[in-house]
Amino acid sequence: MWMQSALITAGPSAGATGTLSWIMFAGAAAILLLVVAFTAHAVFGGARRGWMAGRHFVIVFGIAMPIVVLTILLVYGLTLTSRSTARENPAMRIEVVGERWWWRVYYVGPRGDRQFVTANEIRIPTGVPVEFVLKTNDVIHSFWVPSLAGKLDMIPGRVNRYQFSAGRPGVYRGQCAEYCGAQHALMAFYVVAMERDRFPTWLEDQQKPASEPVTELGVKGRELFIATGCGACHTVRGTTASGQIGPDLTHFGSRRSIAAGSFPNNAGTIAGWIASAQHLKPDNLMPSFANLQGEELRAVATYLENLK
Repeated sequence: MWMQSALITAGPSAGATGTLSWIMFAGAAAILLLVVAFTAHAVFGGARRGWMAGRHFVIVFGIAMPIVVLTILLVYGLTLTSRSTARENPAMRIEVVGERWWWRVYYVGPRGDRQFVTANEIRIPTGVPVEFVLKTNDVIHSFWVPSLAGKLDMIPGRVNRYQFSAGRPGVYRGQCAEYCGAQHALMAFYVVAMERDRFPTWLEDQQKPASEPVTELGVKGRELFIATGCGACHTVRGTTASGQIGPDLTHFGSRRSIAAGSFPNNAGTIAGWIASAQHLKPDNLMPSFANLQGEELRAVATYLENLK
């Protein structure tokens, strides 16, 4: 599923938050109905409403009941939160860095070494706890995948960590939940939860160099990609492109979206993004390459689309 909703949960952490939310909603609804009933009785009850002005009514419903109800909800909420934030030994570790306005994603090996880097899409195996190490290089961002877990801020100069797992395979949309600048609303990402037995193969494939183009148009696109200086900002492993400013594009074609979840990933949107990045997402760090002609754009887009 691609819908972003805190009401559709697919993991234990989000499930606990959902349960707490529904209990809070139910408690608030019950209190609202009680207040409405008392108000109606006070307005329309006539002589029978005198008991509501008594001292006992104020003590029971004005003091005792709010204290009891709020205490129960507070204790339950704290207990549920402590359980949902308890840490296990993670099956894997992923480091996510908030950028302007996209997500740099490092897969970290068991010895703490970075195995490879990708962008704007995170793949995890189902049914196992994954630790997320959250950082930012510019301003405060907030990492949030509502169907899987709560939000956690990414603060400059600080490393925040939390864990969650996906209970079933699927595609879950995430979003920056802290205003971070002009294109905050266009700073999304996807978490793809895969069957556990398929995940090691994907992990191994991601560590390989980029695939070679198999068509004449793809070969031309690779030549243009290098010649126009794209490699100054982007890395494509297996080529001379080794830039670190922008996203790693080694397996770019396998991602579901471009520009941090802003557009679907296909040759048409790739060409449009290359030519008009500043029009589509103003003030991002990708310049618009309006100097490229239609056939050149199609060649570069074809090359990138096939980097899988």
